[in-house]
Amino acid sequence: MSIELKIPEVGESITEVVVGDWLKREGDAVRRDEALVMIETDKVTVEVPAPVNGVLVKINLTKGQAARVGDVVAVMEEGAVGAAVPATPVQRPAVQVPAVQVPAGQAKAPSQPAPRPVSAPPPATGTRVMPSAARALHDAGLAAEQVSPTGPGGRLLKEDVPAARPVSPSEMKRSSPPPAPSVPPPAGPRHGREEEVVAMTPMRRRIAERLLEAQQTAALLTTFNEVDMSELKTLRERYQNAFQEKYKIKLGMSAFFIKATIDALKQFPSVNAEVRDNNIVYKNYYDIGVAVGGGKGLVVPVVRDADQLSFAEIEQKIADFGTRAKNNTLKLDELQGGTFTITNGGVYGSLLSTPIINPPQSGILGLHGIVERPVAVAGQVVIRPMMYIALTYDHRIVDGREAVSCLRRIKEAIEQPSRMLLEV
Repeated sequence: MSIELKIPEVGESITEVVVGDWLKREGDAVRRDEALVMIETDKVTVEVPAPVNGVLVKINLTKGQAARVGDVVAVMEEGAVGAAVPATPVQRPAVQVPAVQVPAGQAKAPSQPAPRPVSAPPPATGTRVMPSAARALHDAGLAAEQVSPTGPGGRLLKEDVPAARPVSPSEMKRSSPPPAPSVPPPAGPRHGREEEVVAMTPMRRRIAERLLEAQQTAALLTTFNEVDMSELKTLRERYQNAFQEKYKIKLGMSAFFIKATIDALKQFPSVNAEVRDNNIVYKNYYDIGVAVGGGKGLVVPVVRDADQLSFAEIEQKIADFGTRAKNNTLKLDELQGGTFTITNGGVYGSLLSTPIINPPQSGILGLHGIVERPVAVAGQVVIRPMMYIALTYDHRIVDGREAVSCLRRIKEAIEQPSRMLLEV
């Protein structure tokens, strides 16, 4: 029984996807729930599993093609799973080459032997030669082992033979098209100036749309400060081994900055709010988005109710997000929502930047590289590990005073980590 494999629903607002890598080929046997093909949306990449045991007999959409939810991407034949089942019977009758027609009254030259039946050349292991391909192989004087099959299920097609057949100069001259009219070459050197056109992935298109939306719909402004990381580095070094032994994960910077950010957002709730129509929506919960680099681009999974999590729970969630972002296995609901975002360009070597908010949020914190440089402390010039931090905010609902004060509160919490524990 034939089973249609359709594009599934992957999100409430997602209607179009792009077909990714096929994990199986036509003619392959597959088991139920075994992944067949990857599909890409503007947020995540998901696997489409086989609905039944059987054989993949036809692929309708290839990699890179766009499809809508409900489109038939492939057809399966339900059945028991064993070795790969061929789409066509293996046994074939010998191919007969038609005799040459001789005009009446003209005798056939005795030196020309009568044509005889030609069987398909012995195929290479796993190669099935189609009848038309057998005739083409005979005419070209080639064996099946000399030709690479490109047909479904490893079949050797007639079209595969000309690509492997040696062509004589006279044939090339007869088959070559007439020369095109001469066109003056463009000015300037051509060496090394080739261009490659690649379609944007759904995720890259969505990133572009969101960034453009933020620039066009919000009044963005960025304020900067610098943080002395000495106390935090000392604290991490002091408790790193004990923390790692207990929780099986390293104590990083992320949990401290999330905790410090939540502390500041509680003091300045407008930075955690959003504009909705003509209203300001203040949110009394803290879902912090953390930007991580994935296999398809930058994604922002959300740490839900981050204010209720411990340092260890936050670090474990971020580590899990990072691993699954590289494998493109994040779930759609993990990328939705969020009240505030933190992005760390320092892991890529950034010293200073102006991050763009993630609409409809009203603020984003940008972290940067830690650099040892001379600073003045108590009238003395000392070398300290310093980091620039940036807060981009929507000036429609966040005043400059609130933004500067919010960023300063984050700075103070990081420079004196004990304040976060005492909540002072």
